Amino acid sequence: MKPSANYRQLQRVIAGLTEGIILIDRNEKITWANQAALTIHGAKSIRELGGTPAGYRRKYKLEYLNNRPVEKSKYPLDRTIAGEIFDELTVRMIRLGPRARPRYFVFRSLPVGRDSGDLDYHVLIVRDETERFEAEERFESAFHANPAPAIICRLSDHRYIKVNPGFLEMTGYVRRDVIGLALGKLDVLNEADKREVALEKLKLGHTIPQMEASLPLPDGTFKAVIVAGEPLEIADEKCMLFTFADLDPRKKAEAALRHSEERFAKSFRLSPVPGMILKIPEFTLTDVNEAFKRMSGYTEEELLGRTATERELWSDKSAGQRFEAEIHKAGSVRNVDLKLRGKDGSIVDCLAFADAVNINEGESVLCVLQDVTAQRRSEDELITAIETVMADASWFSRAIVEKLAALRRIPRSEEASGAIEDLTTRERQVLALICQGESDKEMSASLKLSPNTVRNHISSLYHKIGVRRRAAAVIWARERGITGKDAIWPRRRTGR
Repeated sequence: MKPSANYRQLQRVIAGLTEGIILIDRNEKITWANQAALTIHGAKSIRELGGTPAGYRRKYKLEYLNNRPVEKSKYPLDRTIAGEIFDELTVRMIRLGPRARPRYFVFRSLPVGRDSGDLDYHVLIVRDETERFEAEERFESAFHANPAPAIICRLSDHRYIKVNPGFLEMTGYVRRDVIGLALGKLDVLNEADKREVALEKLKLGHTIPQMEASLPLPDGTFKAVIVAGEPLEIADEKCMLFTFADLDPRKKAEAALRHSEERFAKSFRLSPVPGMILKIPEFTLTDVNEAFKRMSGYTEEELLGRTATERELWSDKSAGQRFEAEIHKAGSVRNVDLKLRGKDGSIVDCLAFADAVNINEGESVLCVLQDVTAQRRSEDELITAIETVMADASWFSRAIVEKLAALRRIPRSEEASGAIEDLTTRERQVLALICQGESDKEMSASLKLSPNTVRNHISSLYHKIGVRRRAAAVIWARERGITGKDAIWPRRRTGR
């Protein structure tokens, strides 16, 4: 049939349309297609479209979006030729051949005829929606792969149209019980702290800021969550994407931390060992227990908020500063000698122990004190007794000296005594002669040194090993296995 003038004019009009147009004549042949139709089909000419509905089916495989193949009689060309009028038929098209990329087409038919009712030709309109569907597929994949719980609500009727596994796992719901459910039945904004604001944002399709809510669960209980909403469009429908953060683990952790801090506070206050908590880096007192208040004589009001230096708690200010410096350096200290000055001026000999701790997310120091005043007094009395009997060492048995030394059990701070390796050869000789009970005059003769030089060596020795008396030096030596018998030095002649 020779094309009419109207037919040719129609071709010119539709040639420039962005939608694809395919014309089929009364003989069921594809007679014409615009460039858009050829391009989206990946064809260069009408011949490559197949020429007829049967030829089209041999070149292109169509599937519904549920992956079910389109039957032969249901292909858009066949339905158009059959006179069927349809609108928005969406299918997935795969061009048969190597490396074929699926595309998504939306077809609709448009019958065109004469006034008499006879059809001159059939019009099939096709629109390429590949980019939109691929974007939706990517979103769908990302939505379901996202571990963060999420659910999508359609704004037109406030019904849920999508839910991801994270939401189902968090709540215990199953997909079929959620999809199609209305917001009123599963209220994700239940007891939200800004519920009215959220509902207004939802109505307008605006972003809903984060807020705490109580999400109802299928067993009738509720879960504390943080919920937020973000508007988006899915298949040209306005929706709201709700995302959630489960607050239960955080609340349980906070409760466990709170209980732990309560237990710590209770044990700290009831402990019989004097203790205090100081905030780093200023070493400000933030807490003291009852035992410390009894030892120091101060009340909490007199201590808290002040430093030990300000309160003059240490009788030796420099010792307190060294104590704090060691905490800064090592984070903990052990067996540090400190003398605590009480409110009434009394002095308490203490061994201090300290460790860095985190309390209420702040860095602090827990310090406990051991009162060793009585032990030190007993030790001093023992040393005095030894010095008394050693005044006449000629009859004092060395075995007795060693037994008396073994009675000393209270350790001094390691900072107060040196090591054997720190002593010079002459200082070791002097220590050995002290252990043998020789006087300064006798040592001067044994070592062939002047009395003044001997006294200088003794003073240096005492300073290094942290003692002030001869008996304490003997005890220090015995504890380290020094008897003086193996020392070598020129012996004086006795005339015997």
